[in-house]
Amino acid sequence: MKNIFLTIWLLLAAFAAVAQPGSIRGTVRADGKVVPFASIGLKGTTTGTTADEFGAFGLANIPPGTYRLVVTAVGFQPTERNVAVAAGKPTTVAVALAASSSALGEVVVSGTLGEVLKSESPIAVELYTPRYFQKNPSPCLFENLTMVNGVRPQLNCNVCGTGDIHINGLEGPYTMVLIDGMPIVSSLSTVYGLSGIPSSLVERVEVVKGPASTLYGSEAVGGLINVITKNPAKAPRFSADLFGTSHRDLNLDLATAAKAGPASTLLSTNLYGYNQRRDVNNDGFTDVPTQHRISVFNKWSWQRPEQRVASLAGRYYYEDRFGGQLGWRPEFRGGDSVYGESVYTSRYELLGQYQLPVAGQKLLLSGSFNQHRQNSAYGTTRYNATQRVAFGQLTWAHGPSIRHNLLLGAAFRSTWYDDNTPATGSEQHTQPDLVNLPGVFVQDEFRLTPDATLLAGLRYDYNPRHGNILTPRLNYKWGTVDGSRVLRVGIGNGYRVVNLFTEDHAALTGARQVVVPEALRPERSWNANLNYTRFITTKAGSTLTFDGSVFYTYFTNKISPDYDTDPNQIVYRNLDGYAISRGISLNTDFTFSRPLKLLAGITVMDVFRRERTAEGGALRRVAQLHAPVFSGTYTASYTFTQWGLTLDYTGQVSGPMQLPVQPNDFRPSRSPWFSLQNLQATKRLGPGLELYGGVKNLLDFLPRHALLRPFDPFDKTVNQNNPNGYTFDTSYNFAPLQGRRTFLGVRYSL
Repeated sequence: MKNIFLTIWLLLAAFAAVAQPGSIRGTVRADGKVVPFASIGLKGTTTGTTADEFGAFGLANIPPGTYRLVVTAVGFQPTERNVAVAAGKPTTVAVALAASSSALGEVVVSGTLGEVLKSESPIAVELYTPRYFQKNPSPCLFENLTMVNGVRPQLNCNVCGTGDIHINGLEGPYTMVLIDGMPIVSSLSTVYGLSGIPSSLVERVEVVKGPASTLYGSEAVGGLINVITKNPAKAPRFSADLFGTSHRDLNLDLATAAKAGPASTLLSTNLYGYNQRRDVNNDGFTDVPTQHRISVFNKWSWQRPEQRVASLAGRYYYEDRFGGQLGWRPEFRGGDSVYGESVYTSRYELLGQYQLPVAGQKLLLSGSFNQHRQNSAYGTTRYNATQRVAFGQLTWAHGPSIRHNLLLGAAFRSTWYDDNTPATGSEQHTQPDLVNLPGVFVQDEFRLTPDATLLAGLRYDYNPRHGNILTPRLNYKWGTVDGSRVLRVGIGNGYRVVNLFTEDHAALTGARQVVVPEALRPERSWNANLNYTRFITTKAGSTLTFDGSVFYTYFTNKISPDYDTDPNQIVYRNLDGYAISRGISLNTDFTFSRPLKLLAGITVMDVFRRERTAEGGALRRVAQLHAPVFSGTYTASYTFTQWGLTLDYTGQVSGPMQLPVQPNDFRPSRSPWFSLQNLQATKRLGPGLELYGGVKNLLDFLPRHALLRPFDPFDKTVNQNNPNGYTFDTSYNFAPLQGRRTFLGVRYSL
């Protein structure tokens, strides 16, 4: 009997030892130095953590077995290795990372509203770090995006310099701009929202091309740009970046980070000034508007148990910009003696995230609020507007099994808008426009095999003007275990509910009645996308990356204003027709064993719409404005290690694009081929200290005839010696009105 009990006891002890979970602990290093705040996870599971400031990490409660440990950090190449976990014993590992400046090889993204490896994401996401944009420094993020293949910041006014962002040829209102995943950059203020974001607070910029409305709702029809700000706990204690150009503009970014117990804070400021009224083309107008702006950003984050998220941020932005005739003075504002376009802009933003303290569950509450005020005078036309956007979202990320990652969410966005035009009432009685947009969504990421993942999502929104709106999407990803080959196939639906009074405000200044004769349908798009990524490492230590996509977007229900049917009315209807954006794009990244790095991207596309000009008539093809058939970006970097010197040669090339012209216009309706090229040298002077300088627009390219009839901006003599009936026009634009210029700057980070 004693032997029987002893045998049972030994069996139970052995079973308990086998069932007892194990753990993994280790340190992440690169070139002998610790890498703080790296991301560590077990591939194919939901187990993960973040290294501390000393590079140390630990994973607990792991069932015995062999796992694939994945370690990633911004600025380093990802690494994977097999780790055997024994029952009841800690497994110690030492992880070594290799440095990488590749924008294509970065790893942590949030394209699915959850941080995942770029190679693991079923959605094709392009990621760019501030280091990439520093190869051609610009005073604002809006200009930096010219370095992104397939993304075109487009100036829509040659006088005031305002514009929007095109993705794959689709116009700016179909591009959603997010900050930390929240839509605080509204349609009224895209260019202003991106102008004052200091580079010192940007962790990375994510670009998704194609509809993303299943997760992000309205406006994400053509794609989205998500600006991820730095975590205050990981930000440098102090950083500064000051540079100016030979055109005498000056830009300053300052940031400081500190810790106070469990809280960390990041304070960042951007100052920009340009006060020169240059007129190189001798048309009597400023080539580039004068600008004075200030932006202050403050973000707080808190350490909480179980690494729960808690952050709160705020930003204030003010700008005074002017463009017009050289002799304009502020007392001429709104008058008809000297033409000027003067814009005063002020906005503030609040955004935050808080993970609810529910044991074993990831419930994340996100919210934002912004107010944008604009006081403008376009010649004699005054436009004063205020827009407020409130956004709230609750998501529940749940992994019911190793093979399923489920995401449920509910969102609400409220947009309030008022201006001084007949669109929102009269001077005696204002009628602000208010749109409340609630929605719910569900997404399941299903791992079919260790190499294949299927993502399915569906969103439901209710709009008081458009009714019920459903937006589905389906994505499939296949990839090799080492991440060297990834294939993605996606089909998605995007939609946009139009705020009629924020997108064409210049036309709403007359005494016209706004008429909506029929129930408007939401603008919709269907997109199919095939993406293939190939990552190659040679025996000599060189790395080659190819990231190619084929895309096709079918767009319907475009809402356009009709000013011609009745001169006393503005009639809004859905377009009788459709639009198409189709093409191919390729991003390449070559990092050689020698200190040479090459990046290049090309996009070939065909963007047009077919519209019916008369009831029962045939559809006619109309090319999309400002959508070049061919465009490309390129960067070549070479480092002289012994001298601490880096040379960066960057540029963009653009093929012909359709331009807005007037009847009988003498200006070409299509732009010429052109290239904007830049050269920069960066000298490392010490730890964290760099001196840089170079030349922008090496070829000194300038577009011609940017303004039509600049000698008569108020059209006072339009009926005199004007057989073609030309009127003053500011919209003919395809390249910046800035010639060759030198720049010099200094950058420091502690």
